[in-house]
Amino acid sequence: MGASTVLMVGTRKGLWLGRSDGERAEWEFTGPHFDMEEVYSCLVDTRSSPPRLLAGASSSWLGPLVRRSDDLGESWQETPGGLRFGDDVDASVERVWQLVPGTDEATVWAGTEPGAVWRSDDRGETFRLERALWDHPHRTQWGEGFGGQAFHTILPHPADPASVTVAISTGGVYQTDDGGGSWSPRNAGIRAEFLPEGQQYPAFGQCVHKVTRHPARPERLYLQNHGGVYRSDDHGASWASIAAGLPADFGFPVVVHPHQPDTIYVFPLHGGDRRYPPEGRAQVWRSRDAGETWEGCGDGLPELFYVGVMRDAMCADDHERAGLYLGARNGAVWASTDDGGSWREVVSSLPDVMVVRAASVG
Repeated sequence: MGASTVLMVGTRKGLWLGRSDGERAEWEFTGPHFDMEEVYSCLVDTRSSPPRLLAGASSSWLGPLVRRSDDLGESWQETPGGLRFGDDVDASVERVWQLVPGTDEATVWAGTEPGAVWRSDDRGETFRLERALWDHPHRTQWGEGFGGQAFHTILPHPADPASVTVAISTGGVYQTDDGGGSWSPRNAGIRAEFLPEGQQYPAFGQCVHKVTRHPARPERLYLQNHGGVYRSDDHGASWASIAAGLPADFGFPVVVHPHQPDTIYVFPLHGGDRRYPPEGRAQVWRSRDAGETWEGCGDGLPELFYVGVMRDAMCADDHERAGLYLGARNGAVWASTDDGGSWREVVSSLPDVMVVRAASVG
């Protein structure tokens, strides 16, 4: 049967935890954990034993904080003091949009709204602000998407702790190669369709929705934009469109298969006017050749589907036979164990799903 599996589902009204075996055919869910708190980010950190669960929650009483559990959700502790700017910064953290493991075993990265990146070197118990990025001269010109201004993507280089790639909506992709001492925009070739003709390829200011990569090919990045799907083969120095063949180039998530660096998944939506799939039909679109060609995968997904899928509401687990997970704004989550070919609903009637994360836990 293999290792057991944990699935974290963060919603606008709390966190749900799913448990299954390695086959992932039957699921049991508990929740809501921290009822009525908005959960925009989750992490199943399996780098040490026991695994640690992290959740970025926003409470109307306590403000934004990172909650952690070392017993798979039986009990929770919170980050002392939450994530707070220093007294010399005239800003307050509103939401924690991203939690990802770093290259070093104890490092955890967080991305917040307003646009800031934070680093923890104690597995998410305390965080410090990446000050050089906060003080970047571009920051005052970053805008906001409908969801707010947030660093929603943080990609530590798998082999180089000094290299980190981040993305913000709206601001674009930025990268450091000196451990956060300096940050440079990496947006060449990404079109900002909302800008006037002749100004649509700025150095920064793009509304990037999500970026991902496979650790075996760290120089290759995939990007879902506010209009456009892109690939970079030179670590973000330049980007080329791979949207040809998709029914729409707007969307939020982009996921790379954990064992196949050329296999990626997106969930196309109509643009900003109608944020539901073309023809109102739920379909994950898969490419097995790094975006050169695409195929729709909808077996088991709803035929009538007029809601969206958010940027972190699609993910893959780390089993040898990988599982894929898709959460929607109607409170349902589907899973696939055949590379996205077919899907099965594993839970429904939850609040608005913002994030799903899954992993094998031994």
